[in-house]
Amino acid sequence: MRIATYNINDVRKRIGPLRAWLDVTTPDVVCLQELKCTESEFPFEAMREMGYEALVHGQRAWNGVAILSKGVAPIEIRRRLPGEANDRQARYLEAAVHGLVIASLYMPNGNPQPGPKFDYKLDWFSRFNRHAASLLASGHPVVLAGDYNVVPTNADIYATRSFEDNALLQPAPRAAYQELLEDGWIDALHRQFPDKPAYTFWSYLRNRWPRDAGMRIDHLLMSPAVAVRMREAGVDRAVRGLEGASDHAPAWVELK
Repeated sequence: MRIATYNINDVRKRIGPLRAWLDVTTPDVVCLQELKCTESEFPFEAMREMGYEALVHGQRAWNGVAILSKGVAPIEIRRRLPGEANDRQARYLEAAVHGLVIASLYMPNGNPQPGPKFDYKLDWFSRFNRHAASLLASGHPVVLAGDYNVVPTNADIYATRSFEDNALLQPAPRAAYQELLEDGWIDALHRQFPDKPAYTFWSYLRNRWPRDAGMRIDHLLMSPAVAVRMREAGVDRAVRGLEGASDHAPAWVELK
């Protein structure tokens, strides 16, 4: 079973690259982020033509997350984090899929920092960690997949000098991510590549894709019940080079 995560950066504009990737790799579950459309605007029929049923939590022009499942429809569990009823940003979706609990998440970016956007990022991260702890305590097989907007360590980015003030590298979100690992979540890409970076994002600016000036901000965290089934993990880097593609590449984990 292959579970993938992909910040698609406007799903309606990226159907071509998405189709090209799915045709070749055929993952069983795909978590999408940054849909930039409402549920009524989501291209459900195009997904069905590719063999996938979709569960969507959308938002006009911004954010938005989805879970695609090959052959069967995901069963919704929740579509927002507990703890803040007034938070209407479409950043979290959780479902039962193929015997697993799967979450697709789009962490707030937090820039510029300091400021209200960074405060919101830390609050969202805190709520996410509390919910993740409850999922871990359940003992269920769970995968938390998505764009975390956190570079875990300096080894996960091509250079840090120009990013010293960026919210993705600040001590507080890094500590929050480390807390997840200390609680017992297993980082699939880090387990697969402990000694080399596995970039998932290359900005459109400053020729960063041709220079391989990337960073790792898309993560798949596995509960122990899933981690024992891990066969391998990776990043489909070639997708980033397709015409009209997102500035992210899909990351994935394959389970026994």
